[in-house]
Amino acid sequence: MKEQQQREAATALLFSVSDANFRAVEIQCLKKMESHPKNVGILAMEVYFPTTCVQQGALETFDGASKGKYTIGLGQDCMTFCTDLEDVISMSLTVVTSLLEKYAIDPMQIGRLEVGSETVIDKSKSIKTWLMWIFEKCGNTEIEGVDSTNACYGGTAALFNCVNWVESSSWDGRYGLVVSTDSAVYAEGPARPTGGAAAIAMLIGPNAPIAFENKYRGTHMAHAYDFYKPDLASEYPVVDGKLSQNCYLMALDSCYNRFCNKFKKRDGRQFSLLDADYVALHSPYNKLVQKSFARLFFNDFLRHASSVGSNIQEKLEPYAGLSEEESYSSRELEKVSQQVAKPLYDAKVQPSTFLPKQVGNMYTASLYAALASIIHNKHGSLKGQRVLMFSYGSGLASTMFSLKIREGQHPFTVSNIAEVMNLQSKLDSRHEFAPEDFVDNLKLMETRYGAKDFVSYSQHDFLRPGTFYLTKVDSMYRRFYAQKLISPNDNCGEPKLANGIKHY
Repeated sequence: MKEQQQREAATALLFSVSDANFRAVEIQCLKKMESHPKNVGILAMEVYFPTTCVQQGALETFDGASKGKYTIGLGQDCMTFCTDLEDVISMSLTVVTSLLEKYAIDPMQIGRLEVGSETVIDKSKSIKTWLMWIFEKCGNTEIEGVDSTNACYGGTAALFNCVNWVESSSWDGRYGLVVSTDSAVYAEGPARPTGGAAAIAMLIGPNAPIAFENKYRGTHMAHAYDFYKPDLASEYPVVDGKLSQNCYLMALDSCYNRFCNKFKKRDGRQFSLLDADYVALHSPYNKLVQKSFARLFFNDFLRHASSVGSNIQEKLEPYAGLSEEESYSSRELEKVSQQVAKPLYDAKVQPSTFLPKQVGNMYTASLYAALASIIHNKHGSLKGQRVLMFSYGSGLASTMFSLKIREGQHPFTVSNIAEVMNLQSKLDSRHEFAPEDFVDNLKLMETRYGAKDFVSYSQHDFLRPGTFYLTKVDSMYRRFYAQKLISPNDNCGEPKLANGIKHY
């Protein structure tokens, strides 16, 4: 009886402390809500990708592909991948924990958490529920949102949900938090070099240094079987490569035209690529990004020829009479449009390709890796600049929208975001695997997908300090994770288990 009374007293104390903390946060939030939120957008970002990678040039040789097929034909340099220690849950735990710590965000201040992913770990339990462990231990269980899924578009859907929440009457004054995460893997064949893995976390709120221009948003949704995952026993997708590219370009055309129409309706003038300082495009592989920007350039020519200059008009004029379908399959148009668009591509798109070329296709995180790359490369000169964004997910769902970069206030500035992400250091700390070891790892992962009752055994040495990793899956398919210590002094004893996660 005495022990029960002690437990009840301890529980009452825990909830009284949690309620007191929540009340303090609530008062702060009410002050934020006194006026309608303005300049809602991305306050902070953090990026995580595994340290394990394979060079595309080495993979070309191993696969017996012609020299340059992956590095020039696809435009990719390197590809990260998950070993049996990592998955979308561990990557999400790592990136969220890192963002909260580096920006000194109280977990009680998170009021909405949305995850975008197409990587299926569980057909019922969302990735978001796993992340709740971070907030539960601080007493915060009042967090709205779950996962969004539609191929590579889920991250954008999650982001829009958080932005719309902050701008709505439902907003309680706290931050929104978005996680885009995926592990992209393919069966043996031509698509395998277009894999990758990463997780990106974004903190959402008002007075953001990366603000949304929601009035210009253009969306295109349709039904297509270009890329899909019907076999729930396999992690690999079914891909119709040619159809997928055509669907991407068709959606790009539609979204851009709708974006431009809304811009003209509100601003009274034509929009062209000259009105965007930078362009970030969903990047399955870099060559498609090059083709896509050239397609936007051709759209500018068709809609408002004077925006591209007289010399360029002469080169594009022979293709003006092509039907839409003919223009998608014309190799001549593709070649000429890329040539004439290259100077603008180098200035407006190249800065966004840094991370996607090095990490690979990150599915839902791909577009936001492009945004992170722009911040990494240009953070000192971004104030007042507009970034045009195109998000695409097969099946299909797509949106074009724009962001405006503002000065912000520390720690929520683009310069601090660049410093926190520290992309070059993360890339430099990776470990290159031989192609044969990469293939062996994929074979191992095939046996682990949907499996139970196993222990992960890959080397922990490759993990960065602070990284969460999978330790085992038990006989009931329950997953258990631990966090690699930041320093030996952090370990004050044996690791303990809480909600399937070891902590110290």
